[in-house]
Formats: sequence, structure tokens, C-alpha cells
Amino acid sequence: FEALSTGRLHASDMVEVSARAAAQAPTKLGLRAGDSIDVDDAMLAIAVKSANDMAVVLAEKIGGTEERFAAMMTLKAQELGMTHTRFVNANGLPDSRQVTSAHDIAILCRAVLRDYPQYYYYFGTEQFTYRGVTMNNHNGLLGRMPGVDGFKTGYTNAAGYNLAASAVRNGRRLIAVVLGGSSGAT
Repeated sequence: FEALSTGRLHASDMVEVSARAAAQAPTKLGLRAGDSIDVDDAMLAIAVKSANDMAVVLAEKIGGTEERFAAMMTLKAQELGMTHTRFVNANGLPDSRQVTSAHDIAILCRAVLRDYPQYYYYFGTEQFTYRGVTMNNHNGLLGRMPGVDGFKTGYTNAAGYNLAASAVRNGRRLIAVVLGGSSGAT
């Protein structure tokens, strides 16, 4: 969002899928190395489908390498006051060196709402269609719980089911974060 807001990156920019990005574990959009996608579609794939390959594509575009982008993310986390967070990859796939806390994720959500409200719609998008395939957002609260308007889910075997959600009711916004759930339903 910082790169978009400063003009270093544009939603219409085309980005190329590297072999490393294409090889990411599911969930992914499934493009092949050498394919291109515009930044807007890559962002939607990340927000709606949790596309690990697209996270790496954008990380490489912004940081040059995924490792450099992860270091940039960690620095930004520290600037935001996320004292229990260290990123080592762009998509959150398991790595014992990568850690965060529910409190830190709430800080990140608040920062997105405060600093980049123009991009928050990505996290409230219920469906995304790419190359004729329609994908539903993994956030089951969208469209089902009054006031819920976005944020992100995640799952790994190591971390369990995770959800950051934001809702507005009676003019008041709340952010809730659950890490380590036993199922998506809970």
C-alpha cells in the first residue's frame, strides 16, 4: 500500500511471475513462471484467495527479492509498534523464525485503516474472478455478520486457523484477531 500510495507502484502495472513465486505451496492463483498479472488482480488474489504465489510476486516487485521485502516488512512492523513480529517471507507460510501476536496483527489492521483507507476495499471483497474462475473470500464473516467489512484469514498446519476481522456497528469500529483456531468455523 505504501508503494501504491507513493506512486512507486500502480494498480495497472504488470508484474511477472518468477519460478520461485510459481512454486509456492497452495493456496495460490496458479500462474506459471513467466506469466504476467496486473498489481490490482494480484492484490485481489492475495486478499480473497490468500494466494501465496501472488504475495511473492509483489514482494519481489517491491523489494527485489522476497527476503529483502520480508526485512522491509519487519522494519515497518517495528515502526508501527509491532514488538512481537518478525517476517521472513511474504506469505506467512511456516518458518520457525517468523512470529507475530494477535496484538501486533490488530496494530497492523488499525494502521491499514488509518494510513491506507483507500485500499481497505481489497479486504472486504467477497468474490474475485480471474480468467473465468470465481473465487470466494475465505473470511466467512463477510456478508454474514452485520457490520463486518473486511480483513484477512490465514491457515497453516503450524499456526492453525487465524482471522483478523473488522466491523462497524453504531458508528464504532472494532478489530478482532484470533490466532490458532481449531477450525475455520470456530
